[in-house]
Amino acid sequence: MEINQILDAYGTIGTTGVLSLFFGFLITNLVKSQNSQSESLDKMMVDIARSESKQNNVESILLKLLDRIQREGEQQSDERSRRHEQLLDELGESSKELARLSGSVSRLNGK
Repeated sequence: MEINQILDAYGTIGTTGVLSLFFGFLITNLVKSQNSQSESLDKMMVDIARSESKQNNVESILLKLLDRIQREGEQQSDERSRRHEQLLDELGESSKELARLSGSVSRLNGK
């Protein structure tokens, strides 16, 4: 706008009219900025929802992994216990066999 047009508008509508135009311009800019902020907030809400979903998926995967590791540890512990018991049984049988052989040898020596 040129200065002459502004002065003509001021002369025609007066101070109140010019202030009304500025007020209308202010309101229009506020509405535009509010719409822009609303769009930004909506985008942020969508991004937050996505990140929460990913976080929940990662937590679920980690819990399953930890559970699996714990179960494998328990299985290995059970297997070691079974092997230990088996070795103890074999040792007990071997000591019985040794005692029997020792008795046989002592009888042979006594004759």
